[in-house]
Amino acid sequence: MKLDSSISAVITGGASGLGAATATKLAGMGVKVALFDLNAEKGEALAKKLGGVFCEVNVTDDASVDAGFVKSRAAIGQERILINCAGTGNAIKTASRHKETGEISHFPLDKFNLIIQINLVGTFRCIAKSAAGMMTLDPIDGERGAIVNTASVAAEDGQIGQAAYSASKGGVVGMTLPIARDLSREFIRVNTILPGIFDTPLLAGAPEPVRKALGAQVPHPARLGNPEEYASLACEMCSNAYFNGEDVRLDGAIRMAPR
Repeated sequence: MKLDSSISAVITGGASGLGAATATKLAGMGVKVALFDLNAEKGEALAKKLGGVFCEVNVTDDASVDAGFVKSRAAIGQERILINCAGTGNAIKTASRHKETGEISHFPLDKFNLIIQINLVGTFRCIAKSAAGMMTLDPIDGERGAIVNTASVAAEDGQIGQAAYSASKGGVVGMTLPIARDLSREFIRVNTILPGIFDTPLLAGAPEPVRKALGAQVPHPARLGNPEEYASLACEMCSNAYFNGEDVRLDGAIRMAPR
C-alpha cells in the first residue's frame, strides 16, 4: 500500500508515545490521520499540528469507539490503516506475602480484568469495527487495508508481577494470525509489533540513572528504543504488501529477566 494523501489512518493511543510517533510519521508522508485517545489536551494539540482530527475514545466502550469512527470517517474518510497503540499495564504478583505482617493477598481480579479489557478486548474491538469499515472500500492494488497491533516482549518473557499484562499482550499475539486469516479474502492484512523497552511517557518521569540502567540491559544498541523506530516498522508493515500474519519483536535482542 502506497502511503500518501489518498490514505486515511486511525491511530489508537495516538496522543503520545508510540502512537504519536506513528501518527507523525504517517502524516509526514501525506496520510490523513485520526488520533483516538483519552487525553484530549495532548490529542487536540497533536491533531492540530498534523492537520488531522482528534477523537476522545475509550477503547473499552463500544459506544465510544463507534462515535470515534463516525467522527474520524466524517473528517478524513474511511480509514485504510489502523494502528492499535492504546494500552496500559500494572505490576501485581499473582499472590504475595507481606514482608512485615506475613499477611497473604492475591491479585485483585478487577485489576486483572481491566488490563485484559484495555489491551486485548479493546484492541480486538477496534480491529473488528475498523475491518468492517475497510470492507466497504474498493481494493487499491489488491488491498483494502492494513492493521498493526501493539503487543510487548512481555507476551513471550513476562516478568514478575506481569501476569495480567503478559496475558493481555500474549492474547494480541495469539489472535494476530487467525484475524489475518479471517480477513485475507477481504484483502486486509494484520500484523503485530512486540516492543521491548522504549522511551515512552511511562519512562519519561523515571530518574536518569534508572533509564540508563534499563537501556544497558539491551544487548545492542544498549539504550531505550525510540518511538520513531516503532513508527518505522509500523509503516513498513502497512506499505509492504507481503507482510501479513506476523508478530515481530522490536527489542535490540533483549530477553527479559524475571525481574
